[in-house]
Amino acid sequence: MKQNAYAKVNIFLKITGHKEGYHTLLSRFMRVKHLYDTIEFVPASCSSFTIEGCGDIDTQSNTIYKAFVALNEYTGDLDILEYFYNHKVVVTKNIPSQAGLGGGSSDGATFMRMVNEVCKLGLDVDTLAKIGSTIGADFPFFIHNYESANVLGFGEIVEAFEEEALEIELYTPPIGCDTAKVYKRFKQAFFGDIKRSSFIGWEQIPSRELLARVDALNANDLYKAALLEYPKLKEYAPKGWYFSGSGSTFFRVID
Repeated sequence: MKQNAYAKVNIFLKITGHKEGYHTLLSRFMRVKHLYDTIEFVPASCSSFTIEGCGDIDTQSNTIYKAFVALNEYTGDLDILEYFYNHKVVVTKNIPSQAGLGGGSSDGATFMRMVNEVCKLGLDVDTLAKIGSTIGADFPFFIHNYESANVLGFGEIVEAFEEEALEIELYTPPIGCDTAKVYKRFKQAFFGDIKRSSFIGWEQIPSRELLARVDALNANDLYKAALLEYPKLKEYAPKGWYFSGSGSTFFRVID
């Protein structure tokens, strides 16, 4: 079994508050159709859960492994354990890490959807998304597998937005942005400046139209925080491009 795990960009990302130690947000996530990792289940005799293709990432830290553990804990289904004694997970990585493209979350979410199918767990999408949200805020979007969606709260609220994914060009500079550090910097420097009235109704505006109305700094609240945390980003920023997530990828729409 083999499936693609697509990257995403944040057309816009606005911080709406802070609760229980985490920021809440309103964002438009959009699939990047030309950039994806592949996840494959390959027959093999394995004494423990085995992942290949993720470089030097420790298995315990891998989002795919975390998804494996979460599914086991939620279902208690021994068929999952049995399956991965007889199969290994092979990942072909194309999505850069620490780039604001959701690669790790997409891999983990795609893995969960695949396991739900091959092990016949019978879990609906909302249940899978709930399990995934315990691992990462981007998981629910990738579980739902929409081309475009508004994402709210801690990332657990995902509402499909009816539009085709745009043709997106990406540029990822040789800088990795730590998501936790960027959010921390935002809270320190910009949290008090939140004006929710400035983005009322954005969730109803088509992505292409919205990007035509705002620049990169106004589209993504985390961009200013990332520039403070990683000043060299400014040297790489292409004029007129937008910033995805906590970075470091810039993107633009191809007309």
